[in-house]
Amino acid sequence: MRREQSITKTVDKMTVAIYVILVLMGCLAVYCASYDFDNHTLLSGLVDWNQRACKQLVWAGVGGFLAVMVLLVNARIFDVFAYLFYGAILALLIVTIFIAPDIKGSHSWLVLGPVSFQPAELAKAATALAVAKCMSQYEFRLEGIISYVRVCILFMLPMVLIILQNETGSALVYMSFFLVLYRKGMPGVLLYLAVVAVTLFVLTFKFANVYIQDGETGNLGLLLSQMAIVASMFGFLIVMYKNMEMVGLCAKVLLGTVVVARLVNFFITVDYTWFGYAYILFFAVYAIIMSIRKLKKSFLLLALFAAGSVVFCLSGDYLFDNVLQPHQQSRINVLLGVEDDPTGAGYNVNQSKIAIGSGGFFGKGFLKGTQTKLDYVPEQTTDFIFCTVGEEFGFLGCMTVIGLFLLLMWRLVVIAERQTESFNQVYCYSVVSIIFFHFMINIGMVIGIMPVIGIPLPFFSYGGSSLWGFTLLLFILLRLDASRLER
Repeated sequence: MRREQSITKTVDKMTVAIYVILVLMGCLAVYCASYDFDNHTLLSGLVDWNQRACKQLVWAGVGGFLAVMVLLVNARIFDVFAYLFYGAILALLIVTIFIAPDIKGSHSWLVLGPVSFQPAELAKAATALAVAKCMSQYEFRLEGIISYVRVCILFMLPMVLIILQNETGSALVYMSFFLVLYRKGMPGVLLYLAVVAVTLFVLTFKFANVYIQDGETGNLGLLLSQMAIVASMFGFLIVMYKNMEMVGLCAKVLLGTVVVARLVNFFITVDYTWFGYAYILFFAVYAIIMSIRKLKKSFLLLALFAAGSVVFCLSGDYLFDNVLQPHQQSRINVLLGVEDDPTGAGYNVNQSKIAIGSGGFFGKGFLKGTQTKLDYVPEQTTDFIFCTVGEEFGFLGCMTVIGLFLLLMWRLVVIAERQTESFNQVYCYSVVSIIFFHFMINIGMVIGIMPVIGIPLPFFSYGGSSLWGFTLLLFILLRLDASRLER
């Protein structure tokens, strides 16, 4: 009884309230998306086990029970047994690869009678605990390659196992742990390099079949990528190295390279990308020379960046063709505008945007969404559940949902910042990063600004595995926070 009273007083009630509101709104959205006028009355969908709305209510009830159980256990369990939980979930992920049936090309669901369960959803909480345990050890410092390798292995292992289950979208969520590393001391330049890599990828593929001149001479995608590489290198020199001497010389050589390329092109048709490669090579060699002259190894990183960026651009085609699956390639091509496939890879997004746009400011009204009622939007109760919100409740409903998620993430950051133990703080930031990644990607893909990779919207998308996974993530955080006040 004393434990219950202490939890009631110490648990963050604002976060619990937001969680309850989001779950109830999610159940309402699933009810709206799955409602069938021909076979339902208003209440039949809630009491018929064959209907998704009824199942989602049951999953929500079980999720509430799990939340209470987590709040009642001793908070030290999560720290002491973090690696044990992590090892158990890794073993379950390995087993899943071999025994899970093929469901839409994926081997990630364990079928237990009438219920299907996805272990990958629980792996997020276990991985967050393991990362927190590793980074909170007394001797741990996020310095040097060894410390980064130790942490990265912890979230890369489940990521690889989930990829082997053919669930690339769920695996990409684990990249969110890099945000945790950044918060705990990882140099911001590494995140900047990730942004540069995405930029180079988009430029290379967006303009891969566009030529600079007639006669199919010069690839515009590669030239734009080279310009981005050069701009980044100048940025490093100005912001990080603050070496205006190098900036001045490199700017003069760049201007000379452009003039020479244009003059040569008056006489013969040239591929401008070769001049781009020549200039990047000059930049890299000059950086090496400056490293030797000034005895600064940091200049070698500039040369390494130049070489790595060029290799990344040139190897992009191979990675795109051999690593990504055909349907993922099509989705990226449609997103970038490389191909137009309104009845194929682009169908989901087109119908989704039509549904959201048709809702207007106030929406069409409860159970009056024609796009969802006529099943124009595929996966409308799972990955594209946000369409139902937009169509039936309009811009106002969308902003309410987005506002609640932003409020939740802000509150979790506040909770993370007030933690006195490193384990608790790292775990809190892991939860924030995971929820942010899901929120950003899911809503982004629904409105057509992100590739469709198939990840659920937290607390909204239909499915017990997803709801329970996020419930465990959130309430372990709340239990750790409550323990701070108890002590």
